[in-house]
Amino acid sequence: MTTATILPHVNAVLNALSTILLVVGFAAIKSGRRDAHRKAMLSALVVSGVFLISYLTYHFTAPTFVFAGTGWTRPVYFAMLISHVVLATIVTPMVIVTAYRALKGTFDRHKAIARWTIGAWLYVTVTGVLIYMILYHVYPPVA
Repeated sequence: MTTATILPHVNAVLNALSTILLVVGFAAIKSGRRDAHRKAMLSALVVSGVFLISYLTYHFTAPTFVFAGTGWTRPVYFAMLISHVVLATIVTPMVIVTAYRALKGTFDRHKAIARWTIGAWLYVTVTGVLIYMILYHVYPPVA
């Protein structure tokens, strides 16, 4: 087994775990449980950081991957992939700023950006899992 065969599955698990932690953190803050929110969101930040390292490692070591789908699935897949990549690029600095503001204790400024960050971050983690499912289970690579 190589990183190219293992890391896509690891990345999907990390994305799914990030999604769960984000939902738990969001639910915690909505119910006024600030300590639980802080723990869940810091955990999501760490898991997403590990994901980013794993993702970059995969893309620097894996061969080029060609999507095997045909027909109407191609534009649907590529629309999801492009929106995922663009939003992942945008949300990464948003996550850093949002976390920094919370850790600094400027909660009004944190809350102002967190409203946007949570939706974008969730979109990226959920579509990451969907892209994985499409690439490796619906249209698996041809050997």
